[in-house]
Amino acid sequence: MTDTVLDRFLRYTVIDTQSDPASSTQPTTEKQKDLGRVLVEELLKIGLADAHLDEHGYVYATIPGNSDKAVPVICFCSHMDTAPDFSGTGVKPQIVRNYAGGDIKLTGDPSRLIRVSEHPELNNQIGNDIVTTDGATLLGADDKAGLAEIMTAAQFLVDNPDIRHGTIKILFTPDEEVGRGVNKVDLRKLGADFAYTMDGETSGHIEDETFSADGVEIAISGVAIHPGFAKDRMENAIKIAGAIIDRLPKEMAPETTEGKQGFIHPVGVTGSMEKASLSFIIRDFTDKGLVEKEVMLEAIVKKVMAGYPGSAYHFQVKEQYRNMKVVLDRHPEIVDNAIEAVRRAGMTPVRGSIRGGTDGSRLSFMGLPCPNIFAGGHAFHSPLEWVSRQDMEKAVKTIVELAKVWEERA
Repeated sequence: MTDTVLDRFLRYTVIDTQSDPASSTQPTTEKQKDLGRVLVEELLKIGLADAHLDEHGYVYATIPGNSDKAVPVICFCSHMDTAPDFSGTGVKPQIVRNYAGGDIKLTGDPSRLIRVSEHPELNNQIGNDIVTTDGATLLGADDKAGLAEIMTAAQFLVDNPDIRHGTIKILFTPDEEVGRGVNKVDLRKLGADFAYTMDGETSGHIEDETFSADGVEIAISGVAIHPGFAKDRMENAIKIAGAIIDRLPKEMAPETTEGKQGFIHPVGVTGSMEKASLSFIIRDFTDKGLVEKEVMLEAIVKKVMAGYPGSAYHFQVKEQYRNMKVVLDRHPEIVDNAIEAVRRAGMTPVRGSIRGGTDGSRLSFMGLPCPNIFAGGHAFHSPLEWVSRQDMEKAVKTIVELAKVWEERA
């Protein structure tokens, strides 16, 4: 097999792997296993004899070590699913070769443009090959770029036994986009000491800090009655829900915050006159900030409910994930080695935080410390998503260099 990272990426993107937040199964969609089976077949052809897909949709494989040192076992992880935010069915990858600059028109929907003004990283891509879709679907670079990079690096390490490295584990997960990416992972079987998710954005970037995240579910019970006899009696649950949403602080929303600022974000509302449900995600970089926002949200609910004495509400907080930095700061060598690998791969390392979460957030608190490394994709979860071949190649080189750094420093 002589597949390039681009060959692999183009092959993976056309396989529909959207996850489904409404599903109670694991994986949430069986079609994610379609890609899992392809990956296992390719891993076996590379020569990784233990590669397999389990019943929960996880792909496991091992690159045996070839060092005479006791090298920590590291794992590279990416997720197979694409986001439910936008269609992932019928993806048609387009390649803009030798990008000359300027906005990129998407052939399947001329109304959609990838504008340089909105995607300034394009200014660093002159002469590169840019992969987009035709505009009718998302691309799936989040995180099929990561899959392609890990697969290509695995092939390279197997084909070049003179490169000394310890045992390397590969983990591909389902359902990351719906927050269940590690629900059924078997860490004992995986057998890794440390891990890296290849799920970041701009080349050279390493993220060792994420949001902490909770979900909030609010159930409202109103007073239903025939509208012809409703005066001074009806309490419409739909209107109660609308009043709660209307009172949310506008300066604490995803569209008005940046950097280390957290937010309160409504992500779902359903209702009838009698009952209504509201779903929120709460994000902050500290647990204290999370609690403050949850207290604020319930105070808004209580204030609204005071005007509806016959109605009631239920307020439930569900933990989603926590800021990985708390764990990673106990193991500084994990990020230090990644920084060195990025430098050896020819880039200036940029260490930062991510306004989101990865499988690594939860893996870190499950006992597998796991920062995030760039995969090269941009404009995730949208039809404007794009990635360059050259950035994916840099990620492949980073993985290879990282394997070498761990062996050298063991």
